[in-house]
This record gives sequence, structure tokens and C-alpha cells, in this order.
Amino acid sequence: MIDPGRLLDVLAAEGEVLADTAHDASAEAPVPTAPGWTIGATLRHVGSVYRFVLAWLLAGSRPSEWQRDPEPGQAVEEYFEESRRELLDHLGAHDPAEPASTWWPADRTYGFWRRRMAHETIIHRFDVQNAAGVAITEIPKDVAVDGIDEVLTVWFGQKLPLLGLTGTKAGQAGIRSGGHSWIARAGPDETTAWRCSPEEADRSDALVSGSAAQVYLWLWGRASPTAVTYGGDLDISGQLWALLRLATR
Repeated sequence: MIDPGRLLDVLAAEGEVLADTAHDASAEAPVPTAPGWTIGATLRHVGSVYRFVLAWLLAGSRPSEWQRDPEPGQAVEEYFEESRRELLDHLGAHDPAEPASTWWPADRTYGFWRRRMAHETIIHRFDVQNAAGVAITEIPKDVAVDGIDEVLTVWFGQKLPLLGLTGTKAGQAGIRSGGHSWIARAGPDETTAWRCSPEEADRSDALVSGSAAQVYLWLWGRASPTAVTYGGDLDISGQLWALLRLATR
């Protein structure tokens, strides 16, 4: 839904904002949107994810080992920046259409990792800015729309079935935002999501709508319940939110 070249630029820019915000804040400051984490722990986590993905790409399969923590004596900020630079260099050296090992069958290319890492960084940049008490950087509409699509199709539609997790009440939620629409269907027998027409979304058991950035953050558990508008069966929209907390934890 968005140009892969733009996603690489987003990854680079968001990582820089994340690093700068963490540098100016206390590493021990708690992160309200990620209970139990601090700003320093968040920075280390993202750096570790970058290392994990780079090791995956270099090996051609999911790695069993990678550098999860800074070297003895290495600052977390240095670890993060080194991890970020190495991943950006590797992703930038490969065409996004080039085949690569991933965990989503629908996209086995380098483009998958550009997208996944861009959104991983945006969400944790939000966490750190929120924890630091600074102004939250705006998420561009096209990036937020792409993020909605990614969290629904990749995490809700793919990760939940991989984990063997299903809903308790059969039904489908329509999601409408930024001129685009999706269906997220869950129940004891299935968990799936797809893009749809506005009319199909409106016919769903429940409807969630709002600005692209707010819906994106709500789906990731980073916005309050009042950040979006609800219609229809509130149990179905609540189930969507709760299942995504399991998929993205």
C-alpha cells in the first residue's frame, strides 16, 4: 500500500527520532504504554530486534542466536545505533522485491522487512516520546494507513493462527480509516482479516473508525478507547482489540 523506498526512509527517520528522544530522557523513566519497561529497556529491545532481523536475513532462516544485548561496557545507545545502521545498510543494499526469508507466507521479500521494521520503530518511538513527556511526532496518513493494513493482515490474520489463538464470539469487525476499509473476522473457528469495500465494512457486526493515526495506534494498544468511534456490537470490536494484544505482545 506504500512504496517500499518510502518505508526505508521512514525506518531511518523514525529510528533517529527514537534515539534522539531516548538520549535526552532518563533511561530509567517508565514507559506507560509498555508496562514494566523503561526507556532504556525499550531502546535495547528495538536494537535487539534489528539484530535479530539482520541475523535472519544473513542466515536465510530464523536465527536461534544473535546479539541480544550490548557488549560488556557498551552503552545501550551505542548498541542501538550500531544495530540500526547495520540493518539500514543491509536493507538498502537489496531491492525490496528480492526474495528473503520471512514469517509471513504472503510476502517473502526484503520489502516485508522494510515494512515490519518501519512499523516496529514507529510504535516504540511513540512509546519513548510518550514516556519522555515530549511532543509526539505526527504519523503521516499514508504511513498510518499502511500500518493499519499491516497489523490487521500480518498480526491479526497471520500471527494469531500461528499461535493457535481464536476468539470466543464469532463475528466480524469492519475498520474504516483514511479512505480504506478492512474486515477482521474472529471466532472459535477462524481468525482472518482482509481489505474490503466501505459497504462491506459497514455491513459488519461492529465498526471501528477514526483518523488513520488514531486507528493505527488503537490497534496497537497505544491509544485510549475513546480515540476511535464504535458502531454495532461492542463485544466484537472489544474482541478485536483484545486478540491484537495477544498477537503483538
